[in-house]
Amino acid sequence: MTIFSVRHITSYHYKKPVHFGQHRLMFRPRDSFDQTLLSCSLDILPRPASVRWIHDVFGNCIALVEFAAASAELRFESVIRLDHTAQVPLDLSIDSEALNFPFAYDEDEAVDLKQTIVRHYPDPGDEVGRWARQFVPLGHQARTGHILMTLCYAIHESFSYARRSEHGTQPPLTTLRLRSGTCRDFALLMMEATRSLGFAARFVTGYVYVPDRDGSVTLGGGATHAWCQVYLPGAGWVEFDPTNGIVGNRDLIRVGVARDPRQAVPLSGSYDGGSGDFDSMRVQVNVTTEQEYDAARAG
Repeated sequence: MTIFSVRHITSYHYKKPVHFGQHRLMFRPRDSFDQTLLSCSLDILPRPASVRWIHDVFGNCIALVEFAAASAELRFESVIRLDHTAQVPLDLSIDSEALNFPFAYDEDEAVDLKQTIVRHYPDPGDEVGRWARQFVPLGHQARTGHILMTLCYAIHESFSYARRSEHGTQPPLTTLRLRSGTCRDFALLMMEATRSLGFAARFVTGYVYVPDRDGSVTLGGGATHAWCQVYLPGAGWVEFDPTNGIVGNRDLIRVGVARDPRQAVPLSGSYDGGSGDFDSMRVQVNVTTEQEYDAARAG
């Protein structure tokens, strides 16, 4: 069990005061058996006219923020504390009929999983599919968990992580050809690769804890992070972080899940003005353990 604290600040600066449209925030973590939200605060500048909380179609907590006043700065700061328990629900937890690949989902579950099994992005030559099938051994039964772990590790070890300032996520085919991308790109590539093999997969947005020590190789810290989940009978939705080669939820703080990355944008909104009115944006994410947080306050 670990107590994590997350401070997430996003600030926008404009060359003159502008009016803001509705903003949609996905910052509040999902409560579950492996992570329990202990506290959550949200500070917004300028002061909003209203903040309304809803659950979206996937059960994620969404804040809808309305503004009345114009401002040259827009700032969101969320601070959360949560109790996190590491889980690696593979092989020993998978139902016996799904231990070996291929397998079929139960008919009742397949109805609900259908849209997370179908592929979402064009791949005319089936390049993503052919790349994924190389991780399935020929001539003998393959262990389901081994296939998924090998695919996850292959992205981690063979692709180059590169931050990108542009919004959005690369098409999986682009990521495969470039052999580089962001955490969102790697998550989407693994989703489409596993879908090509018949697995149900979905996108996860959240945070990753990066130990503050020399030699840390964990990627994706300092901003929101992304990975994916694959549904396995008996084990449920299992986390795979191809950016860091993590299987299970170790150091991963789940905020939102979605069928596609476009449905899991942490912060979106609009302002009334021209493109030249925008000046800059800054994002700061700090994920610490309780011990580090207490030490920082004491110092």
